[in-house]
Amino acid sequence: MHQATRRLGVKPETLYAYVSRGVLRSQRAADGRSSTFDADEVEALARRGRPRRSTRTGALDIAIATSLTSIERDRLRFRSHDAIDLAQHHTFEEVAHLLWTGELTRAAAPWPAVSAPRRRLPASANVFDRLTMALVSAAASDPARRSVDIVTTGRRAIAIELDALPLAGEPRVPQLRLPGREPVRHTIAGRLWSRLAPGRPPSGAIRALNAALVVLADHELAASTLAVRVAASTRADPYAALVAGIATVSGSHHGSASFFTRRTIDRAAATSSDAALTEVHARTGAYPGFGHSVYERSDPRAAVVLDLVRAAWPSSKRLAQVDALVAAAQRRAGLWPNIDLALAALGHAAGMNAHAGDAIFAIARTAGWLAHAAEEYTEPVLRFRPRADYVEP
Repeated sequence: MHQATRRLGVKPETLYAYVSRGVLRSQRAADGRSSTFDADEVEALARRGRPRRSTRTGALDIAIATSLTSIERDRLRFRSHDAIDLAQHHTFEEVAHLLWTGELTRAAAPWPAVSAPRRRLPASANVFDRLTMALVSAAASDPARRSVDIVTTGRRAIAIELDALPLAGEPRVPQLRLPGREPVRHTIAGRLWSRLAPGRPPSGAIRALNAALVVLADHELAASTLAVRVAASTRADPYAALVAGIATVSGSHHGSASFFTRRTIDRAAATSSDAALTEVHARTGAYPGFGHSVYERSDPRAAVVLDLVRAAWPSSKRLAQVDALVAAAQRRAGLWPNIDLALAALGHAAGMNAHAGDAIFAIARTAGWLAHAAEEYTEPVLRFRPRADYVEP
């Protein structure tokens, strides 16, 4: 291990993060405590530079010029604005408007509530089923569905997604309180709370949920965002592009990642943090909720959301369990929490159901998907046409 860290010029925890992301493979050394690494893999990685994505067999790197989001080292920015600062001082609506128009202004009025035609769904329908059906119905009932007025379409689509979720608690919408500002009424965060949480929020809870929506609004070229851009390149309408995003984000390794992290938290509460991490690693080869493929050290989104969750629930035994899990992951693998852990912690502290993170992720990312669709509409039609390398069966 020491030779690998010296050759790569990184700390041991970064080396373990590379292993968690699939960038390097490791084997347990004969002493049972340390790890060994393939010299050729380490050398190839050193020559290429620090990775931002997995280099596992079959992985593809695709670069697309964009003016929306940048990720440099451990900093996330939306149109040159620091996303962590935005999460602390702006509403999700204001950040969505920034992504759609390039303008950062304070929201003058709440977004209107919109309902799509109701479709009966079986009790087994999950969050993504509900959002997909709502968007399909919204498209069918919108005579302007092919309009590229992303602001109007975006507000309508997000309001319809909210309406597709059943109430979990009181219909009254709690206010959002941001530092140095008057309380903001009828925000998306407040409206979403009543769909996900069973009771009234403690002070600071809506701010934590709003921050989660903000930092999740976009994340460069994630798989679902690429799917949206491919759909938009065919000139599919914005609703259809969103459905492509929902279909992709529903995968267990994308938008549902917080659900599996929540299961690890629940298992830790029933046994112990070390036992839960041992079990999940033996089953999956990874630690859900820890490490990230595009950050060198830690996910800045997780830090801001976790800080606000702890401030909202300062004496929570549930959060004490989360903190114990974080400490165990650091001790075992040197891994820092990612946004999936922060989402799971928010849901755990608030008593939301285990799939609440799915809804938060998808509704937040709708803002970024539409911004990418609008950007793609200005590019040449059908520009995505990769070629296949035929392999004789």
